[in-house]
Amino acid sequence: MTFPFRLPAPPDPATLPLPYPARPADGVRLLRGAVYAIPDGSRSLTADVWLPEDAAGPLPVVVFVHGGAWRAGLRDDLGPRFRSWRPGPFARLARAGFAVVCPDYRLSGEAAHPAQRDDLAAVLAWLRARGDELGVDAGRTVLWGESAGGHLAALTALTQPATTISGCVTWYAPTDLPALAEDRPEGTYDARDPRSFEALLLGGAPADRPEAARDASPVAHVGPEAPPFLILHGTDDALIPVRQSVRLAEALRDAGSPVDLCLLTGGGHLWVGLSDEDVEDCHVRTADFARRCTSGATGRA
Repeated sequence: MTFPFRLPAPPDPATLPLPYPARPADGVRLLRGAVYAIPDGSRSLTADVWLPEDAAGPLPVVVFVHGGAWRAGLRDDLGPRFRSWRPGPFARLARAGFAVVCPDYRLSGEAAHPAQRDDLAAVLAWLRARGDELGVDAGRTVLWGESAGGHLAALTALTQPATTISGCVTWYAPTDLPALAEDRPEGTYDARDPRSFEALLLGGAPADRPEAARDASPVAHVGPEAPPFLILHGTDDALIPVRQSVRLAEALRDAGSPVDLCLLTGGGHLWVGLSDEDVEDCHVRTADFARRCTSGATGRA
């Protein structure tokens, strides 16, 4: 008897049943752990989908990409300054009328660049395929990420078709990997170190893999078709130099693309050093920007 080799093939994530909704906060539904992609030889990739309880018409989408130096992190974690919020930051956005999608992606210990960018492209494709079921308008999508997630959000926004992304928000994100050694204080970063987080992402030290480092840099993909950007960065960030965000903003302006660069005096990485009021303002600015970017006519990409 011939073995039916088609049987072990993974299911199509576009046809899998959606998770049963939980209700983590008043007025909010949460579909936790929906499978959006099954990369060959890898674990299944999942996303949490936060939705308002009662929504009229297709919802604009915010896709949040978590940080963690491409090496770690949780898909639903915005960082220590937000863990005590009740309701949490994603529930607040859902209450404001957004669908919020928080995806996993392959970490650098699982796959090198461009796997992470491919995973986020798969999230966008999944949203287009399942938009009717979810009640979302995938043609009005804003990408948002913090730290390494901000890097991936920007990279995806600048390499996807212009009709797919309505806007992008980055918080204290690296944007120009070959320039990190120049932007960091002298002696604090070695571009030939194979153990750096950037080297683990690229599959080799940035100095030894210049083409990969450039391809993984959002600044290298800026063009006149770039979506609007909101870029937030603290002036006292000792982990990712503020100059990295300035570089991206300058490239966008040179290309004639809309960008709002906000440098927060005294802010460090993960918003260390900012007051609670300033941290909340970062969230409000992000929500307001997403609302402006998605307030036009609906229409799926």
